[in-house]
Amino acid sequence: MEKHCGVSNTLKIIGSKWTILILHQLCSGTKRFGELQRELNGISPKTLSLRLIQLEKHGIVNKKVFAEIPLHVEYSLTGKGSSLKTVIDGMENWGKKDK
Repeated sequence: MEKHCGVSNTLKIIGSKWTILILHQLCSGTKRFGELQRELNGISPKTLSLRLIQLEKHGIVNKKVFAEIPLHVEYSLTGKGSSLKTVIDGMENWGKKDK
């Protein structure tokens, strides 16, 4: 019987490059695609889009589309995504201690 490691399972979902930084931005509230791209200096639109799709598929991010012209999309954390906030806050605090 194969053992499942919680850390390994978590990293399969949020371990891709940029993913944790996207979640960190969403911890402060709902963001539009352009806002996320500006705040994540260096991320390509394609990568941001792929990561958001992956997070939405796993139930971590909610995508809300407003049917107006121009099209407007907002991203926010779901309850499941919000449960990662303590992990992300811990990472931020740990990173500040090294300065």
